[in-house]
Amino acid sequence: MTSTFDTRDQTDAPRRIDGLRAEALMDEDLAAIDEDRGHHYDGDQYDRSERAALRRVAGLSTELEDVTEVEYRQLRLERVVLVGVWTDGTLEEAENSMAELAALAETAGSEVLEGVIQRRDKPDAATYIGSGKAKELRDIVASTGADTVVCDGELTPGQLIHLEDVVKVKVVDRTALILDIFAQHAKSREGKAQVSLAQMQYMLPRLRGWGQSLSRQMGGGGSGSSGGGMATRGPGETKIETDRRRIREKMAKLRREIADMKKGRDTKRQERKRHQVPSVAIAGYTNAGKSSLLNRLTGAGVLVENALFATLDPTVRRAQTPSGRVYTLADTVGFVRHLPHHLVEAFRSTMEEVADADLILHVVDGSHPEPETQLAAVREVIVSVDAQNVPEIVVINKADAAEPHVLQRLLRREPHAIVVSARTGAGMDELLQLIDDELPRPAVEVRALVPYTQGALVSRVHAEGELLSAEHNGEGTLLHAKVPAELAAELEYFAVALQG
Repeated sequence: MTSTFDTRDQTDAPRRIDGLRAEALMDEDLAAIDEDRGHHYDGDQYDRSERAALRRVAGLSTELEDVTEVEYRQLRLERVVLVGVWTDGTLEEAENSMAELAALAETAGSEVLEGVIQRRDKPDAATYIGSGKAKELRDIVASTGADTVVCDGELTPGQLIHLEDVVKVKVVDRTALILDIFAQHAKSREGKAQVSLAQMQYMLPRLRGWGQSLSRQMGGGGSGSSGGGMATRGPGETKIETDRRRIREKMAKLRREIADMKKGRDTKRQERKRHQVPSVAIAGYTNAGKSSLLNRLTGAGVLVENALFATLDPTVRRAQTPSGRVYTLADTVGFVRHLPHHLVEAFRSTMEEVADADLILHVVDGSHPEPETQLAAVREVIVSVDAQNVPEIVVINKADAAEPHVLQRLLRREPHAIVVSARTGAGMDELLQLIDDELPRPAVEVRALVPYTQGALVSRVHAEGELLSAEHNGEGTLLHAKVPAELAAELEYFAVALQG
């Protein structure tokens, strides 16, 4: 359930003067009592109540219908209320954004109780939604029994503190929520290190002393004055500084560990480059079906789950084109709108699989309400890792669940696109052929008579080059192929004249 309220036409003065009446407008019970008594508000108040009316979005609440599971779920799940600020675009776009936030909250293991959207020109500098609406949010939290508020944006440390002080429960922003999901899903040592680094970068400016405890802990001043200043810094502030220093030390250690692990992956990548094995990176929005596509193309058996960020650790698998050329397919972490910059930085070494690829398969969910928004969000990250010059094929996935007019719209918008369904296998043969056509081809044409004792060279021609013909005679295998320059140099000793 999502409610929308607009405060742009309201000033602080009438809110202070008549705060109790404004709160009553949001209370359905009081409104019903007043209606029964025949009391009607004047036009200005009616307009405000219209703006404050709830707008419900079907399917946003994740309360369980099966009561047998409720007790178990409540032991381990947080109960959350979502809040977003709608600054531009249409109401549908704002509600889609809230639906995505609800999916993120579910993935993190929470139960979504309600969602509220506020119409504003820009987020409030102090409390994100304004002091009056923060109090209304506090009432919603109390009435639903929520223990956490999740905001659809990245809050400043000040906004986080002030909103938390008003609503009296934990406040989490979109960035912290995504970081939490990544922390749950990271499996490899490198993935865990990258997530920890991103969490610490986020946490560092948000350390705080709680409530009035700092003022009570201040030591006595040497000057005898009652004011603050030298010698008044008590253990509260010292504790924060100690925490900050420890976090910085841990961050430096994690950066060193990630750099060491990067060397190992770079070595493997260089080995593939040396053997001239082309690489294809699968990139796309989270839950667009990248792992399903990898499994369909290679039979890799990678975890496929209908959840956001099910894949965090990059998976590299060997595959073959219809013509027999070997290449690698890398499944990468999913992207999302407003992906926290801490994560982009921490996962930069992993995302180099995209930047160093010969071809990007950009997977988009054709059944999503806003596939164009997903395409734009992913391309932002591709640019941030300097991969914008890598050739790209847009793979419109989930064709079996998509509306035909949406597929046609995407095909008109993206000239280098193909429609597939990783679930049913539709379009896979065409995609494989397209990959074969797009991958870089070996540059040097050779004709060589390779003795049977040099079978390894023949195998390399099959793996690294493009075999045009092969004949077997008494002396060996007569090969006509296009191969990389390095392999051409090794075949030079067995070369025979090319025949037109």
